[in-house]
Amino acid sequence: MGCCNSQTRGCYQIEPEEGDSIKHTCQSTSLNKLNVYDWMNKMHASFHQQNIVEIRFKNTRKGFYDNVNQLKLKPGDVVAVEANPGHDIGVVSLIGPLVIEQIKKTGTREKEFKKIYRKAKSVDIEKWQQARDLEHQTMIRSRVLARELGLDMKIGDVEYQGDKTKAIFYYIADERVDFRQLIKILAEEFKVRIEMRQIGARQEAGRIGGIGSCGRELCCSGHLTNFSSVSTNAARDQEMSLNPQKLAGQCGKLKCCLNFEVDVYKDAKKSFPNENIILETDDGPAYYQKSDVLQGIMWYSFNQHSAVNLTPLPIERVKEIIALNKSGKKVSTLIEDTVEVVSSPDFSNIVGQDSLTRFDTPQKSKNKARNRKKRRPSNQQRSNQNQAKNDNA
Repeated sequence: MGCCNSQTRGCYQIEPEEGDSIKHTCQSTSLNKLNVYDWMNKMHASFHQQNIVEIRFKNTRKGFYDNVNQLKLKPGDVVAVEANPGHDIGVVSLIGPLVIEQIKKTGTREKEFKKIYRKAKSVDIEKWQQARDLEHQTMIRSRVLARELGLDMKIGDVEYQGDKTKAIFYYIADERVDFRQLIKILAEEFKVRIEMRQIGARQEAGRIGGIGSCGRELCCSGHLTNFSSVSTNAARDQEMSLNPQKLAGQCGKLKCCLNFEVDVYKDAKKSFPNENIILETDDGPAYYQKSDVLQGIMWYSFNQHSAVNLTPLPIERVKEIIALNKSGKKVSTLIEDTVEVVSSPDFSNIVGQDSLTRFDTPQKSKNKARNRKKRRPSNQQRSNQNQAKNDNA
């Protein structure tokens, strides 16, 4: 049994030292997005005889290493690998022939891969955890030093090497920054080798994380590992309004999810007629205004510069009118009575129907009023009480 739930956290087995029992360590889910599904893991062992192993580190950093010592590794094992200088600690994410496919996918062109030294011992894990505990306070201190030196840069994350001999500082900057003085101060204060690595706004958002406008975890911090460029053409192909406030993510760039469905819209638009073609009718020329790609409807108006009095047409009807116009004929109306247009579903905006202050004003309890009526004497009871008082008098 592991020490944690495999669906929510990652549990990795540590190679025990002599006289020690098997130990486990847990990592947060930020590493799980680097997992690769190995569909060949249940095949014969001869298919897995591959020395190159994929190792994952903090955030989105991965590497390929040579298992020169022929260690019996499996995904989830913590290993000590070669670094410059010293060694680093990582987690095995993929083994077997699929590693070669991953190398081709990432475009790695290394002729000689670095080596895997051994499975991590308890001492290695303790030192690794101590190094990771220093990352946050090191980042805060480095930000203070950069501000004191007047450097126009933002340090977004710090990653210590597993043996605490090197630290990678990830930063973003709009222009070229001369941080030579900063490196000297950091090296003297933290007694480690310093490496400055510039990243983009998307990579920084993926490292920090957050909640998107859809209410879910940011794609860059949830499952995206490779960032592709996003252009406004993706929004145009999906007939979206070019509103920067709605199209931009928390990083200030266009949302990565704009690329998720753009290929579907492009394939669907291949069956649409050319938007620049004007439809000739007896009432005058009709100009294209907008379209609904998923429902296959195009809207036309007789005013070229204003989207008023729009007429929805199925793409089959548009193609029919274009064919008639090419033969020199004009149609009497854009849409015939026999043509059925699938209208969009009606949506109602319920925002603002319930006031946010509706619970602020106290309301009379119906139970109290009901109990008050029960305690109130009826007219007959009142007359009997008055008669009793008169008799006593």
